[in-house]
Parts: sequence; structure tokens; C-alpha cells
Amino acid sequence: MSKDSSPGPTPGFLVWRLANKWRVAVDRAVAPLGLTHAQYVLVASLHGMQGAGERPSQRRLADHTGLEALYVSKLARALESAGMIERTRDPRDPRAVQLALTEQGQAVTRQAIAVVQELLQQLLEPLGGLDAPRTRAFTDELTTLLDVPLAPSVPNDQSTRRRTP
Repeated sequence: MSKDSSPGPTPGFLVWRLANKWRVAVDRAVAPLGLTHAQYVLVASLHGMQGAGERPSQRRLADHTGLEALYVSKLARALESAGMIERTRDPRDPRAVQLALTEQGQAVTRQAIAVVQELLQQLLEPLGGLDAPRTRAFTDELTTLLDVPLAPSVPNDQSTRRRTP
């Protein structure tokens, strides 16, 4: 490789750029509905879980979305204040808080899902659209990467120490 050519962006950089591009686009798309991207993730996930007959706890929703439990709690309180969700104590575990969309929350969430689906179709058009084989393959690849546990290595960890002869 010559001195003047660069190796190009790393996969990590591209994932970061795509994630930011998506976050900004969703933020702009759902703002007229009074939502942020993070709030959208919460209500859309809650919508899907409720549709499957589940009334998830904040912890379960945090695990499902990949958001920190403390952040989910903060988002849930804001959404409750806005009349979008109800937070109630779990009768089986008084420490747990269950979440459910209100009627208003369901209506806004359905609108937001439609807006984001349209955005997703735009994003995936170069791959052939939402139902295209390339999109399914891309989704499989993303799922594989999301399933990899990531943790920083500890500098004095036995596995990273060099052994001297």
C-alpha cells in the first residue's frame, strides 16, 4: 500500500456512523409525535411485548432493548408524565415495576411505528427493501454481531500476560 492511500474506514467506525445516522433520522421523524429515538425504542418494544400478551417489568424491557435499567426507568417516568405509559408494581415482586402503554400511548406508538417503518424502507432500499434477501442476510449478520459478548480486557488478566521463558 502506498504512503498516500488510507486503508479505509474500519467496520467499527461504519457501525458507529450507521447507528448515529439512524438515531438522528429516527429522532427527527418521531419528534413531531413528542418522542425521542430512545423513547420510541421503549414504546415500540412495549407495544410489541403487549401485543404478545406480556406486561414487562422495567428490567425485562431494559434487557430487551439493550438500554441500561436506570435509563429505562428515567424514560418510563417521562413517558408516564406525558400520559403514554402506566407504571405499576408487579404483584409477584413488589420491587419490580411493570409497564403498559395507555390508550394515548398505543395511538402515538402506532403512528411512530408507521413513520419509522417508512424510514427503514428508505434505509434498506439499496439492499432491495425490507423483504429482500440481502436485507435478510444483513439482519442475520447484525444479529450474529449483537450476540457476541463484549468486555474490555483487564490489563493484568492472566490471558493477556506475556510469559517469559
